[in-house]
Amino acid sequence: MCCRLEFGMKASGMRMVTRSWSREPGAGPRGIGEEAAPLGRGEAAAEGRKSHRPVKRQRKAQSLNVAYEVSDGEKGEGTELLKVPSWEPQDWQQQLANIRSMRSGKDAPVDQLGAEHCYDPSAPPKVQRYQVLLSLMLSSQTKDQVTAGAMQRLRARGLTVDSILQTDDSTLGTLIYPVGFWRNKVKYIKQTSAILQQRYGGDIPASVAELVALPGVGPKMAHLAMAVAWGTVSGIAVDTHVHRIANRLKWTKKVTKSPEETRRALEEWLPRNLWSEINGLLVGFGQQTCLPVRPRCQACLNQAMCPAAQRL
Repeated sequence: MCCRLEFGMKASGMRMVTRSWSREPGAGPRGIGEEAAPLGRGEAAAEGRKSHRPVKRQRKAQSLNVAYEVSDGEKGEGTELLKVPSWEPQDWQQQLANIRSMRSGKDAPVDQLGAEHCYDPSAPPKVQRYQVLLSLMLSSQTKDQVTAGAMQRLRARGLTVDSILQTDDSTLGTLIYPVGFWRNKVKYIKQTSAILQQRYGGDIPASVAELVALPGVGPKMAHLAMAVAWGTVSGIAVDTHVHRIANRLKWTKKVTKSPEETRRALEEWLPRNLWSEINGLLVGFGQQTCLPVRPRCQACLNQAMCPAAQRL
């Protein structure tokens, strides 16, 4: 395109006339590939009159790249290939290898009595998933041995949504005692079971958002339920063991104050293909070696490279 300016001198002074931008064939708002039709005599005159008006120069449209944040339940396989962590802990790969070595025996309570071992494998899939969720609800602030005992007593009576709703609160409390906060859990189990019957046909939801909306179900339980019941890795399940060990090893960029904060910090850098492994691995490690009080640092392969071992 070109633009031509003419300057003329008159008695009243200088006058500037701006000629219109010349148009190439096919340019402007015409359709792609549409040829420009020649102007008639009247149209040419009209075009000439319009040329004295200032013409706004159109800017070329810019292509914008928009990034969308993927929610926990929607992350697909291969997502980790798109994310390059800006930070990762020092020596974490060697520390992880050492923990795997120390956990090779798979003889911690979680290995025998965790949520994946508490349901009836002969029950219909829908009932199995319900039992997985109930075992997770019972496990909060409770040792695996106590949770497993409560699940055995419940299963002996036929553990389904209908059977729980037909059980009175007093009997249910007796069956699950002495799990932690058992009175609250009686209430949550009844409320959640009613919701599952009314909204999900007796099954459990298949998303983290719907699971955490159920009474008595937190993020850790939701992510474990997705993994065990649905076979979907939706995030890292972080309980008190994982929270404690991650901070002791400085696997978080800064000290975290809650398991949920630790989950978000770990997911920022830990490769996604390790998310399903990390809970069981660290929980068992926390039950046997990295104890809450008086950890067995002398027996830990990570003693020399653990920041906390120097202070404990």
